[in-house]
Amino acid sequence: MGVRVLLIEDDETIAEPLADGLRHFGLTVHRVATGAEGLAGPYGDVVLLDLGLPDIDGIDVCRGIRQACDVPVIILSARGEEADRVLGLELGADDYLAKPFSVRELVARIRAVLRRHTPQSGDQEPSYDVGPLVVDRRTRQVWVGEEPVTLTPKEFELLALLSEDAGAVYSRQQILNRVWDEHYDGPTKTLDVHVATLRRKLGHPAWIQTLRGVGFRLAVNPADGSS
Repeated sequence: MGVRVLLIEDDETIAEPLADGLRHFGLTVHRVATGAEGLAGPYGDVVLLDLGLPDIDGIDVCRGIRQACDVPVIILSARGEEADRVLGLELGADDYLAKPFSVRELVARIRAVLRRHTPQSGDQEPSYDVGPLVVDRRTRQVWVGEEPVTLTPKEFELLALLSEDAGAVYSRQQILNRVWDEHYDGPTKTLDVHVATLRRKLGHPAWIQTLRGVGFRLAVNPADGSS
């Protein structure tokens, strides 16, 4: 599969030629015009983010994406001020390109950040497929069928752990040790809250099954299971 780009840019006169140019280089482009749409994902393999958005400041969008996952972010902006560039990079953006720029230069930057983010062969983060559920550890993205599912970092780690061996039972302590901390001694209720939220976000409560007094497991086929 080719490189998937999420372009968050509200100016049609910039977005359309840019998207066409990127497609010319073989990239798949999904373009949205607002920060809210951008935050909703899916983020693809790399995010191109304009700072001057109509609804949410691009800096806040960058912050929100970085809190959700570690997909590479390249900021595109007419703002040439040093402060914006530094702030964007401090928030976790991987690169910053001031307008105007050439598509060729942007593609070179995209390839560079992807090289930095992609594990070397032998260290490739796995992707888990459980029926219609896909959990991609490299991009930290989740889909049920064609629908992207937006998760917090802890929700993602919990689901990824259960996906490692779908159908196998993980004890509450195993999950707390792996997803939270091996010395975690807070309320175990937080695990139940995260499981409940995951069930809701996945769209079917039977995706995660409870074995009373034992722990939880990811259903191989939730249509046949029950919570």
